[in-house]
Amino acid sequence: MIFKHTIEVFCCQNSSCPDYGNRDNGNLSFCGWSGKSKKIRMILCHTCKTHFSERKGTSLEGCKLPEETAISLFEH
Repeated sequence: MIFKHTIEVFCCQNSSCPDYGNRDNGNLSFCGWSGKSKKIRMILCHTCKTHFSERKGTSLEGCKLPEETAISLFEH
């Protein structure tokens, strides 16, 4: 993965969660891996118990291209 963000830059993506959209709130933790090559981190919100991909809500959500290729396309 090109970008390795710390947990503080993420926020809960569940719109019904009281902590939805709040960054660096202490309610999130990395909880596993996703994707074909297991390079996409999964995040757990301890407030609402929702799991989501670190790509959720980004331009890379649902992208099947390798991250490096997708970012190269965005840069053009």
